[in-house]
Amino acid sequence: MAQYTNPNQQGGGDNKSFMVMMLALLGVLLGMQFITAKKKAAEPKQPTAVTQSASASNPTEGSPSANSDQNASTVVQQSAPAAAPVKTSVPVVEAKAASTTVIENELYRITFSNKGGQVTSWILKKKPAGGGIFEDNDGKPLNLVHEQAAAKFGYPLSLHTSDASLNTTLANAMYVPSATGNLAAPATLTFKYSNGDLQVVKTFSFDESYVLHSDVAVTRNGQPVRAYIMWPGGFGDQYDSYGYASAQIDTSIDGKTDHTAAKKVGNDATISGPISWGGTSDSFFAAVFLPDSPDSSVLTTTKNELDVSKTIKKSSFSVSKGPVMVPMAGAGLADTSGHTLTRIFVGPKAIRVLKAIHASNNGPNLESLLDFGFFGVIGKYLFIVLQYIHSHMASNWGWAIVLLTIFINILILPFRISTMKNGLKMQRIQPQMNDIKAKYKKYKATDPRRNEMNAEIMKLQKDNGVNMFGGCIPTLITLPLLYAFYGMLPRVVELRHAHFLWMTDLQAPDPLHILPIIMVVSQFLVQFYTPSPGVDASQQKMMAFVMPAISGWFTWYYGAGLAIYWAVGNFIGIIQQAVMNQTSLGKEMRAVAQKRSRRKAGLGAGTTIQGRR
Repeated sequence: MAQYTNPNQQGGGDNKSFMVMMLALLGVLLGMQFITAKKKAAEPKQPTAVTQSASASNPTEGSPSANSDQNASTVVQQSAPAAAPVKTSVPVVEAKAASTTVIENELYRITFSNKGGQVTSWILKKKPAGGGIFEDNDGKPLNLVHEQAAAKFGYPLSLHTSDASLNTTLANAMYVPSATGNLAAPATLTFKYSNGDLQVVKTFSFDESYVLHSDVAVTRNGQPVRAYIMWPGGFGDQYDSYGYASAQIDTSIDGKTDHTAAKKVGNDATISGPISWGGTSDSFFAAVFLPDSPDSSVLTTTKNELDVSKTIKKSSFSVSKGPVMVPMAGAGLADTSGHTLTRIFVGPKAIRVLKAIHASNNGPNLESLLDFGFFGVIGKYLFIVLQYIHSHMASNWGWAIVLLTIFINILILPFRISTMKNGLKMQRIQPQMNDIKAKYKKYKATDPRRNEMNAEIMKLQKDNGVNMFGGCIPTLITLPLLYAFYGMLPRVVELRHAHFLWMTDLQAPDPLHILPIIMVVSQFLVQFYTPSPGVDASQQKMMAFVMPAISGWFTWYYGAGLAIYWAVGNFIGIIQQAVMNQTSLGKEMRAVAQKRSRRKAGLGAGTTIQGRR
């Protein structure tokens, strides 16, 4: 039988035949290339001949020369598609010197530069609540433009394309503005630029609100170019670790709002429509695009890393030596047609402001731009109540927090009384529960008969009206409220740089650390005064000292507003407990607890921390 062999693994005749075949094929290809090149060299340059003939004479119609020209013209038309595209020349429009234009209304003061037709300064003049202007960390008017990031990655309302060299041209072009100096809104400002083949027109319209309108068209050689109008990244209020960590990209697509942290943002990633709105934001401010044509709009995102080691402010955590790299997320909008029409909101993330701004075609408003975290729904309504108290009852945000805490604790009081009643019932049946546990003590935890013990205990509790979850109700209420306040406090722009007593900012830690000390004392008194029926003595001791230490450490590094809310709540709880301890219910609970404590002490058990007289 013939053996199959692989010719690529042998040096036999098959390899020689393969080499001969390849050489022959190569020879044929080279020969064809030589013949084709020789034929092209021999052909006359017909388009040139036609041009010369047309310029040399003007033959009459029907003459041999005329027929020759007609034939030549036909040849030119046939060869035109293969020729290089003809550049469309437009008049050069370019400024000779740098200039600035300032647009101003009651809410902002925007400074444009004709270099790049972009924004170099964006100062907000009026806070949504509380009066005054927004200030930076040094007490100066806040510039929303992150100057360090803008100088490296681009200024607001600059243009971005997929062509890096074109981006450089657009950023450095000297546009001709329609006006210079100071303009009062309502106003319109147009920037034009052309270098002969590239033509750019940027028109911005301003009114009395935070929203402006942008009309951008870029063409090259007469063809539209998709150019994104950008907010390349960062805001001027980002000067500490929390400020940079709060940066994100926000979008509303098909009625769904999405928030993407800066570290997860894709660079030069695109999101297709229908886009209701999209942009970039941090804790307090946002730059959001609301396209006129959501269906044909495309949103792009950018992410760059910035070394802020020389500019970052040390906050609750120390900054290491060397480079401190932070992600700077940016966003831009374009239309698939190449002609982009969009409104742009740049301003504070205040609920009242955001609710009043809607996307095109009666789309969703910007309220969902606010993200209060996992307990966001609770946090939102907490702030609405806090804002109402600030507007109608207390002009200072610190006192508003105190009043809100009092109001919440009054609402929780019935649940605390119910918990005390349930705890008293639990103490009354505690000896019977201990007897049941002793009866089944000899059985292992995995023994099925342990289920009988649990069934007997549950029946005993049911017969005596004891709710096994009754003691958890206040905790199930207070903890979500605490976490919601924790998530809400650092995200509301109204409380930014809010003063209270010796504190200059309720969103920053207490500079004198007085509140954390008060927090430790109040938390200890809560544990000391509140009876804990059925809780093991060792667990009570641990809670009495560990919980105050944890709460003190937490408030040492967190915003003073949370410490006020927490500490005031503790003192209200202490007062309520002291009053309840003097009632018949409280006296009976103490008597039962003391009797149980003496019984345990007689058996050699440790003492317990119970409610004080």
